[in-house]
This record gives sequence, structure tokens and C-alpha cells, in this order.
Amino acid sequence: MPSKKALVRRPSPRLAEGLVTHVEREKVDVDLALEQWETYVEALRAHGWETVEVDPEDDCPDSVFVEDTVVMYKNVALIARSGAESRREETIGVEEAVARLGCSVNWIWEPGTLDGGDVLKIDDTIYVGRGGRTNAAGVQQLRAAFEPLGAQVVAVPVNKVLHLKSAVTALPDGTVIGHIPKVDRPALFPRFLSVPEEAGAHVVLLGGPKLLMAASAPKTVELLTDLGFEPVVVDISEFEKLEGCVTCLSVRLRDLYA
Repeated sequence: MPSKKALVRRPSPRLAEGLVTHVEREKVDVDLALEQWETYVEALRAHGWETVEVDPEDDCPDSVFVEDTVVMYKNVALIARSGAESRREETIGVEEAVARLGCSVNWIWEPGTLDGGDVLKIDDTIYVGRGGRTNAAGVQQLRAAFEPLGAQVVAVPVNKVLHLKSAVTALPDGTVIGHIPKVDRPALFPRFLSVPEEAGAHVVLLGGPKLLMAASAPKTVELLTDLGFEPVVVDISEFEKLEGCVTCLSVRLRDLYA
């Protein structure tokens, strides 16, 4: 049976200096952020995920957002190359971690740029957001890495938010969810469900009907509960000030064998 592992990375003491692009800068409480991160990690563990802590990068303020550093498909890890130059040092520890787990490792090379937060996988379909952090060359390189393995890569525009997964994620049945004002082209997704809050667009699939969700989306939590899902709610307010969401704080590896 494949094991469920999740890469996580402890927040940098310089977290408050993290980048913001689509929101106004707010004061970040770094001590509270650490508490929230620990609660998030414990929620993963409580639902059957083995967490693998990547070596911290204290000099990289955004390094807690580990999802941006790598894209996993089957047992292949594609090391990202961020469109934000200040974030490119974050990949070193992640590359070491996935190699230790036995993954095959590929890389995005110059002139390509790609952030993992721009990649939404639904079974063998991989949606890639073409926006501020991911360019056309990055999309082409991802396609070259994963299509030979059976993936279908679909590029979608991202203009209203930082990353594709800032706008949309997917439920266990493959239905894409998003907050309409933040989604460029909802019609690109075969099944789309509008949710009432921007933070409600972000879910981590914990297994079965359980969804990890942010406390800042109570109306969406209620909606998805009514649809038969079981939200597991965590407060990530300090990371949301830096355009982070529940997906950003881990990389879920479902296809590795123990």
C-alpha cells in the first residue's frame, strides 16, 4: 500500500518579511504563526499522514510555504524555480528531502519559472496556472516531465491572485471549488462549485470525506458539511496575511510506497 507522507517546513524567524503581491501588508505575529503551524502539522498527523520536516531555511522568510518548491507526480519530484528570485534558495533542502524518500528528481531550468502553488492535480490531469510566478517555459518543462508518465497538462490563466491554488482547489470527487471573483476562467474546469469565501477555495484532502480547511471560511465549511464532507478546521491567520493558505504549508505525497 502507498504511504501518506507530507513535507512540512518550520516557519522562519523572518516570516514577517515574507512577500505580498495581491494584498496589503499586515503585521505578522511570528510566535502565533509557529503555534498555528504546529497545530496544522498535528492535524495532518492525526489523520494518518506521516510528516517529514524539511530542514529549515531561517534566512528565507517565505520558506514555510513549502508547496511552492516542488511538484510531485507519481514518484517523480519536479523541483520548482520560483518567479520570485528571492525564493529560489528554498529548494535545496526540499530536493534533499525528496531524494531521501526515494523520489526521482527533475528540475525546472532557466528561463523557466514555476511555483508549486500554481499546480493543481486531479487524478492524471494537471492544471498549471500561468501567472505572476509561473511562465510559459515553466509550463512547457512541467509538461515535458509529466506527460510521458501519463499526465494531461492543462494551462490556465491566473491574474487575480498569487497562485492558481490561491483561487481553486478540488474536492475528493474532482469537483473544482473556487470563489468566483478570484477565478479567471471557471468554465475551464469540467465541474466547478462556487464557494462563498475566498479562503473557502482552499482544501487539503486528508482522506475519505475529511477536508483540512481554514477557520476564516465558516460559510464554506458549513456548505461542504451540508454536502457530506467532514471539514477539519485550523486557524492559519498569520499565514493568510502573506497570501498563504492550507495547501501552501505542506506537500502531500500519496504515491510513495513504504
